Amino acid sequence: RNDHRAGCASCAAGSLRLRFGEPWPRRPAHRARRPRSAPPSFPLPRIRPMSLKQRLTEDMKAAMKSGDKHSLGVIRLINAAIKQKEVDERIELDDTAVIAVLDKMVKQRRDSVTQFEAAQRDDLAQIEREEVVVIERYLPAKMGEAEILDVLETTIAEVGATGPADLGKLMGPLKAKLGGKADMGQVSALAKKRLAG
Repeated sequence: RNDHRAGCASCAAGSLRLRFGEPWPRRPAHRARRPRSAPPSFPLPRIRPMSLKQRLTEDMKAAMKSGDKHSLGVIRLINAAIKQKEVDERIELDDTAVIAVLDKMVKQRRDSVTQFEAAQRDDLAQIEREEVVVIERYLPAKMGEAEILDVLETTIAEVGATGPADLGKLMGPLKAKLGGKADMGQVSALAKKRLAG
């Protein structure tokens, strides 16, 4: 090590600086760091709303975990009806078609309520009412009479309906517009009344 100091010019210069009190040369200032470039921004994927079939599956799992046997039984009936429709028609039902299945199930149960009440079987009628409550969780909120009448007037003008004979021509477009959104029995009654003048 002593041999290195003896032969090294930089070490010798350092010794002289220490002896005569000269300051050491300053080190060059560090270069300013370049700001990191921001990561590339990518559009966030759109979160698709859950379909009715997916919601039914999730609710069925939740009912199984919570022990809600009543809801579980009705959801299984709904899924069975959807599956049967898909098998019969060899298609996969979208939300609109699922709503049509649910509407049919509600109508069947309301008809059963009427029959059971006529037979004084309130116990069976109550079972049907409770099933309707569960099924209606998956149906959109029904339109009020005023809203139905607005659509009815617009559709009458569109198809040129003028009297009771045009009811069939009117109901097709009305069903397309109001299916799943309104009670079609109520829609039909209002249409008949309106066309009767």
